[in-house]
Amino acid sequence: MSYRLFIENLKGSIDLKMIKVWDYKKEYELLRNDILEAVDSVFKSGILVSGPKIDEFEKKFSSYHDCQFGIGVGNGTDAITISLKAMGVTTNSEVITTSNTAIPTVTGIVNAGASVKFVDINNYSLIDVNKIENEINEKTKAIIPVHLYGQMCEMDKIMELANKYDLKVIEDCAQSHGATYRGKKAGSIGHVGSFSFYPTKILGAYGDGGCITTNDEQIHDRIKRIRFLGMDKKKNSSEHWNGKYYAVEHGMNSRLDEVHAAILLKKLKFLDEWIDRRREIAAKYNKELKNTSLKIPVENHNNKHAYYVYVVAHPKRDEIMSNLVKKDIHLNIIYPFPIHIMNAYKHFVNNPCTHLKQTEEDAKKIFSLPIYPTLTDKEQNLVIKELKKLI
Repeated sequence: MSYRLFIENLKGSIDLKMIKVWDYKKEYELLRNDILEAVDSVFKSGILVSGPKIDEFEKKFSSYHDCQFGIGVGNGTDAITISLKAMGVTTNSEVITTSNTAIPTVTGIVNAGASVKFVDINNYSLIDVNKIENEINEKTKAIIPVHLYGQMCEMDKIMELANKYDLKVIEDCAQSHGATYRGKKAGSIGHVGSFSFYPTKILGAYGDGGCITTNDEQIHDRIKRIRFLGMDKKKNSSEHWNGKYYAVEHGMNSRLDEVHAAILLKKLKFLDEWIDRRREIAAKYNKELKNTSLKIPVENHNNKHAYYVYVVAHPKRDEIMSNLVKKDIHLNIIYPFPIHIMNAYKHFVNNPCTHLKQTEEDAKKIFSLPIYPTLTDKEQNLVIKELKKLI
């Protein structure tokens, strides 16, 4: 059954007592038989880790994103850490990124041993590429452009800077599965792409999971070694190592398991349909809210926005959200605090952050409206109706 038909069938019976900003239960109702079949097949196979399902998923996921290689890992945070380590970004290195992001972006940098330099955002809520070069110095080793909310950064300019200064580029694609920039998929332009399969994501598992994409075979080989405790199957199978349980370098234990790989394989075939549905919901919000006092998202003309979240802004955000809760419409502030003001990360930041004006201003106003493939038209209409009453 297609999502459109499924949503149509739900219209007459859906309980509108509560509307959440995200809900997986209707999706599970649609995919339940496929998911249970996938889980059962893994349990019956006797292979729970590093088996045929992860191999198949890595190939299909990387192929979907126009990449030669995919490496499944434990989560999106590990995807960033492992990517940095694999490219030699460790202690005494600096990594440039944005403070308007999820904590894992910076956690991944710190876990690799590096420090952070933050750049302010532009009108798309993405890293301002015109301000990156001012933060580059001899310690700078990498740039992490965060494709935020489902929209990709201006990758042409970022790659120009990377080539000019010999920097590595790790695309943070945790929120941008299937998004494109100038026709190129997220994760296919930089040296690597790091993805998360946290349940809320456009392609989400039922727990943690992540993946790294790349077109560089040497980077691929080292990432595979680091994610598996520093062990190298190629070397371990040689005469020198004699197939022994042997670590070639210090690594991590971070693997996507067979159960989640099997589930994600079932869900991957729906990804384009999910993005189409998200874009349909976003288009309706755009139409209905464009003449209100809300600041609504803007899609860069070079991009195909995947709309992981639909983020709006209003100076009376807290009042709006608290009033909607009374109507059982539950919204969300995706990032109420920029990373640079968090005590946990202040001492890992190597610039004063007095220049992050747009980042700090947005954090006071932004909030997310419900947007997920199984959100019905009736539910969205109610959100729009009650929102308009308040603004």
